[in-house]
Amino acid sequence: MTAGRAIVAQQQQAMKHKNILSVPLFLFPQVFGMVAPIVINTWPFTAATNAAYLQLISTADSDPIDAVVAGCSKAEELQVDYTVGWGGSPDENGETTLDALVMSGMDQNMGAVAGLRNIRNATKVARDVMQLTKHSILAGELATAFAVKEGYKFESLTSGYSKQLYEEWVSQNCTPNFWVNPSMVTCPLTGAEPSQQVFKDAQKPRFDAHNHDTIGQIALQGDGRMAVGLSSNGARHKIAGRVGDAPIPGAGAYVDDEVGACVATGDGDVMMRYSPGFLGVELMRGMTPQEAANEAVRRIALKNKVFSGAIVCLSNTGVHAGACQGFRGFSYSVQSEGATEEDVKIYQIQPLTPSPPDQRVLMESH
Repeated sequence: MTAGRAIVAQQQQAMKHKNILSVPLFLFPQVFGMVAPIVINTWPFTAATNAAYLQLISTADSDPIDAVVAGCSKAEELQVDYTVGWGGSPDENGETTLDALVMSGMDQNMGAVAGLRNIRNATKVARDVMQLTKHSILAGELATAFAVKEGYKFESLTSGYSKQLYEEWVSQNCTPNFWVNPSMVTCPLTGAEPSQQVFKDAQKPRFDAHNHDTIGQIALQGDGRMAVGLSSNGARHKIAGRVGDAPIPGAGAYVDDEVGACVATGDGDVMMRYSPGFLGVELMRGMTPQEAANEAVRRIALKNKVFSGAIVCLSNTGVHAGACQGFRGFSYSVQSEGATEEDVKIYQIQPLTPSPPDQRVLMESH
């Protein structure tokens, strides 16, 4: 633990009860201190859900920020679907970089890293940005330098899997890719004239259930405090330097204890243009979580006929819902009881219809 981290820990312990009691009681849902702790995250990453939930219920005043850090860090450690953490989603140079964000619902204090290189603990570094600095986002190599200064290990983010993905992509003339004109990609296979098939391949959908970009997680503590966290290694074969929606506040996630929280996943390049995390939370000031999720996705789909994305919303009273478009299906994980991964419940969401019904269908827990 660095000196800065030790000071923050002491300050948090001293301020914990003061912070809770200093918040006006009208901000808390229902009766003060009477909501059930709950953790929700995008996709069936149940180990991450359980890790966050165990942290959340470890003490009555456990910080929900620490819960989402525990959950997202577990996803990074497990390299879930190779869309989170090191060793997945290589860019067009073959390198994996990481994006992450954490935000408190009490005052929207946040920290994020974008394009983090050679550090595997992206969500923990994002928390350090929030708690140790007066900045909101650090990016690239200098975010790496900050992390090393705080004691994180400098190491490769390449795995055998990411190397294989990159080599297979190169063998296909570096398609599909993210250039408007696919032939503009700088591909190691020189001298190959792009064929019509290359251009057709470049237009294939780039986002599906295994290339969705993000784990977004929400934690609601029993006293009404909330937090969100996100972690992503970005889109496969992205142009080097690309930053997705995960570290952008209001895009991949947003939280306000007065209302609730929303997290998003999917085609971040499209979704960040509409700030669906922020929009979903603001819509919940007058809508149910289901109505807010539907409307946030509908507004994106209205302007983008070919688009894959999903959003999950949780009110400060513990009501949750999700909506998606483009994916054949989308699921999210919930834990509000028990203590094991088997106690996590998974909800399957079908793509929006013109008049979407309540889209939650409880699946068997696993």
